[in-house]
Amino acid sequence: MNRLGRLRFLCVAGAATLALLTGCTLGGAAVGGVAGNRLTHGSTLGTVGGAVAGGVVGYELSK
Repeated sequence: MNRLGRLRFLCVAGAATLALLTGCTLGGAAVGGVAGNRLTHGSTLGTVGGAVAGGVVGYELSK
């Protein structure tokens, strides 16, 4: 794994940790945004869509 690959892994791991620790809308949006960005290869629409979807999931899980 090169340097950029390690940095990406750490960012995703950090976002996942944030979601687990907070368990709310903000954590879900962070994880969803990172996942959307990675799945759509940096697309802005994918990032925003992932953040919205993650925020909704986080909100529903925190009820």
